[in-house]
Amino acid sequence: MFSDAGVVPARLRDFDAYVDNVRAKFDVPAIAVAIIKDGQVVLERGYGPRDLQNRQPVDEHTMFAIASNTKAFTAASLSILADDGKLDMSDRVIDHLPWFRMSDAYVTREMRIRDLLAHRSGLGLGAGDLLYWPGTDYSTEEVARRLRDVPLDGSFRGQYAYDNILYGVAQLVIEAASGQSYKDFLQARIFAPLGMHETRFNSDDLRPGDNVATGYSKEDFTRLVAAPRMSWGNVSGAGGLYSSVHDLGKWVRMQLDRGVIAPAEGATTDAEPARLFSEKRQREMWTMITPIPVGKPAVPALAAATPNFLGYGEGWSLSDYRGNKLVWHTGGWPGYVSRVTMVPEQNLGIIVLTSAEAGGAFQSITMQALDAFLDAPPTDWTSAYLAARGNQEQKAEASWQKHIAARDLRSRPSLPLSGYANTYRDPWYGDIVVSEQDGKLRIQFSKTPDLVGSLSHWQHDTFVVRWDQRWLNADAFLSFSLNPDGKIREARIESISPLTDFSFDFQHLRLVPVKKDGK
Repeated sequence: MFSDAGVVPARLRDFDAYVDNVRAKFDVPAIAVAIIKDGQVVLERGYGPRDLQNRQPVDEHTMFAIASNTKAFTAASLSILADDGKLDMSDRVIDHLPWFRMSDAYVTREMRIRDLLAHRSGLGLGAGDLLYWPGTDYSTEEVARRLRDVPLDGSFRGQYAYDNILYGVAQLVIEAASGQSYKDFLQARIFAPLGMHETRFNSDDLRPGDNVATGYSKEDFTRLVAAPRMSWGNVSGAGGLYSSVHDLGKWVRMQLDRGVIAPAEGATTDAEPARLFSEKRQREMWTMITPIPVGKPAVPALAAATPNFLGYGEGWSLSDYRGNKLVWHTGGWPGYVSRVTMVPEQNLGIIVLTSAEAGGAFQSITMQALDAFLDAPPTDWTSAYLAARGNQEQKAEASWQKHIAARDLRSRPSLPLSGYANTYRDPWYGDIVVSEQDGKLRIQFSKTPDLVGSLSHWQHDTFVVRWDQRWLNADAFLSFSLNPDGKIREARIESISPLTDFSFDFQHLRLVPVKKDGK
C-alpha cells in the first residue's frame, strides 16, 4: 500500500480499511488520498468508484473539483509576480485596477493586494457570492465592478469573514500585472514547472477521456444524487480548479520545500534548484494576517482537534495541533469537498479529495493520518465527526420546528397572487422575476439559470421558495413588505435551513419592485 513503509507509522497499516469505513459511514462514493513525508510521496491512491453507474475505480490520477483549495494557487500567482517585480503585495488595488470600487470610499482607497486574500475587507460572510454561485453569466470584471453596491457588514480589517469575491478581483490583478489570462498564467508559471498535467482550470477545460470523479449531493439533504458539473467561468481564482492527488502531491511537496521545485527524475543536482517563488514570499503566505476566534468544539469528542490559535494568511488557513503549526485549506463545491494539510515542522503533507459533500469524511481521514505521524493518543475521529454532523442536523431540525410553531395557518396573503408578480431589482445582483403561471407563483434569478423555482404561501406575505434543482439544498423564505397604500415596498429572502451553504447569500439582497417603465 505505502511506497515507503519505512517512514510510515505502524498504526497506519490498516489505513485502507479505515478510509473505506469512512466512505461507508459518511456515504461518500469516492475518496483519493496522498501523503507526502520528508520529500517523498509515501501514499497516493483512490478508494471507491468514479461514479455509481459505471463504477470504474478511482485512482491517484482521478481528478476532483478542489474548490477553495484554488485560493492558494491565486496567492502563489501574486507571489510570483511580486518576485518578478511586477507588483508589491502592499500596492493599492486601484494602482492595478483603476476602476475598482468598494461600497465605501475609504476601503476603496486603502484596499491593498494582500487584503484581497485575507478575508478582512468588511464584507459579510459570502457577500456577493450569488453573482457567481450557482453559475451566472456575469463576466469576472462585471462581478468585480458590482462590488461597489455590495454593502459592508463590518469594519475594514476589523474582523474575519470568509469571502470568495475578492479572489476574483485578485485574479484580475494577476491578469493586469502579467498581461496574460489567469488560465494561461497558471499553466505557464505553476502547472508546467511542477509537471501538473492532471490539473484543469475549471470543468469547461476537462477533456474527453479525462479521469474525473462524479460529484454527489444529498438532494433535500437526504438522497445521494449526481450533482450537475458546474463551472465558475467568472470568479475562477476563488475555486475553479480540478486536480488529482498525484498532481497536488507535487504542489504540496513544493510548498513544504519553501518554493523549491523538485528536479525532474534523472536530472543532475549540481545546478541551483529552480524556484516557483521566493522563500520570503512563502513565509509571508504562511504568516497570519487575520486572526479568527477559536470557538468551542461542536461536540466534546472533538476537543482534541480544537486549536490554540486560528487565523488566515495569504490563501492559507493557519492553526496548531499538538504543538505543531498547521498550514491548510478546505474546499467545498457541488458534489465535492476536500482538504489539503501541511505540518511544516514535520515535513508532512496530507491531501484528501472526496466526491460528496461530507466534510466529516476528509476531516476524519486527515486527523487519523496526523495522529499517526505525530504519535498522538488514538481518537475515534470517525465517530466524533459523525456526532458533530448529527448535532448539526438536530439543530437544523429544531430550527425548522421553531418556524412551524410560529406559523399562523389561518393567515392569508394581503394581495392576490398577481399583486406579487413583478420584476424586482437588487443593487448588486440585478433582476429577479416573480411571475404568475397557471395560478401559481414562480421565481427566476435573471443571471442564474439554476435559481428557478416555485413559491407556496407560508403565512401573511411570506412564501416558501422551493428550487426546481433539489440538489441545491437552498430553499428559502421570501417575504414581501407593503407600504401604507398596500403596494409592495420591498422583498427579502433568507435560507430556511442552517445547513444551506453560506454562498447562497440571499440575506444580503434588498429587492425593490421595478416600475413598469423599467426604473
